Amino acid sequence: MQDINIKITDRKGETHEVIAPTDMAMNLMEVIRSYELAEEGTIGVCGGMAMCASCQCYVISDHELPEITDDEDAMLAEAFNIEDNSRLGCQIQMTPAMDGLEVALAPEI
Repeated sequence: MQDINIKITDRKGETHEVIAPTDMAMNLMEVIRSYELAEEGTIGVCGGMAMCASCQCYVISDHELPEITDDEDAMLAEAFNIEDNSRLGCQIQMTPAMDGLEVALAPEI
């Protein structure tokens, strides 16, 4: 496995270039939390179960992402600040195919 590079723009508008491992079964929300790019208690409130929208992000890059699951779709339907490129960070697994991924965190709910 390999580490990948991703760019995350936090809620203050600052862009961070971070390295994410692909051999630890991490998702984007967990990477954001590990780098402390959102205030504690404001992201991943449900623990990554697609039951809140605290990890909503906007996918900026043109990566092919996994299909949106029914649970993710239902949660996004109830979330605020939704855009066409909105996804839940907890549903984006860190794989080699995600190298170069660019996202921006949605505003805090």
